[in-house]
Amino acid sequence: MTRAPSDTAPDAAPDAAPDTAPDTDSRLRALLAPTIATRGDLREVVLIPLLAVFLALVIGALIMMATSVAPATILKSFVAMADGSLGSMNAISETLTASIPLVMAGLGIGLAFRAGLFNIGAEGQMVVGGLATAIAAFSFTGLPMILHLPLALLIGMSVGAVYAAIAGVLRATTGAHEVISTIMLNLISFRLLDYLLRQPYIQKEGRADPISRAVLETAELPRLLTFLDPNLRLHLGLFIMLAAVAIVWWLLFRSKLGFAFRISGENPGAARYAGIRAGLTVVLAMAIAGALAGLAGATQVSGVLGRATPGFTAGIGFDAIAVALLGRSHPVGILLAGLLFGALEAGGRQMQVDAGVSIDMISIIQALIIIFVAAPLLIKRLFPPLFRNRVTAGGGHE
Repeated sequence: MTRAPSDTAPDAAPDAAPDTAPDTDSRLRALLAPTIATRGDLREVVLIPLLAVFLALVIGALIMMATSVAPATILKSFVAMADGSLGSMNAISETLTASIPLVMAGLGIGLAFRAGLFNIGAEGQMVVGGLATAIAAFSFTGLPMILHLPLALLIGMSVGAVYAAIAGVLRATTGAHEVISTIMLNLISFRLLDYLLRQPYIQKEGRADPISRAVLETAELPRLLTFLDPNLRLHLGLFIMLAAVAIVWWLLFRSKLGFAFRISGENPGAARYAGIRAGLTVVLAMAIAGALAGLAGATQVSGVLGRATPGFTAGIGFDAIAVALLGRSHPVGILLAGLLFGALEAGGRQMQVDAGVSIDMISIIQALIIIFVAAPLLIKRLFPPLFRNRVTAGGGHE
């Protein structure tokens, strides 16, 4: 009789488990299940960046109020920002000029993101590409513009591609993470620029500071709006940028190589199963990304600056990471994000002049935009009416 409970216990346990396990499992699923859909559709691709910009401006205004900036001055600063970015032909010219390198470097970063790679080295790739373009622009003399300009830009692209491919080769052959290698390559490029700018062949004659010789006129990107005002800086790089957007879109969504990039980024296991060579894909993706960043540096040298100097990239390669994130790594999205950041840069200068608000506020606003874009679920929870109809009553998604 004393063994009866032990005899029946093994039989009772299997009966009890089916009664409690499904209930516990369903409760756990309900607790962990998101209440808002996390997979984006076209509406979210549009709404989330717009709401991110709105929230960034609101928080920026609150920060200014917290630092004793009067509400009237805050309003004046935002008006000045809009006026400085879109309020005149000069403002539009400055916005587009600032957007050109941002978009092209952002395209390279976005393409690498699509391939599952984190190209943090666009700044360094811009440095070496821009420096190579500057050297080519004053070294080849006697060439007509139709040959000299494309040659200088092509050299900048090629050097940027080779420089980025170093990180790709290291990733493919040794497994070295591209984030680390591209950051180190950034540092190398900065010191390499400082060193080369002091070499007699490159340094401008009669100067003791590190600055390159001037770009020859035959290698300068022609300005587009001189017939309206000789001071308008918008140059032919605008059309190069638009062509780059179209080419990257075609490459990603209409070519076999682009399919290999996307499938490698979304599902490396499926890519290997499909016979895609992972190592070659990594190297090619990094090389193309570097070519685009190198082209960004080349257009900056031949279209805006006219020479290479220390820090001539001005952090554009790092800002381009934000552009790629805001544009959701889609070429059209990157174009729009680049235009927005170009407008913020151009408008920030006017905001500082008209309202006396530090241009550092623009960096704060840009950082806030990145934070909100990187956390789309946060935006969805802050604005549930805009996304609520994607959740069904049973907890599923439409």
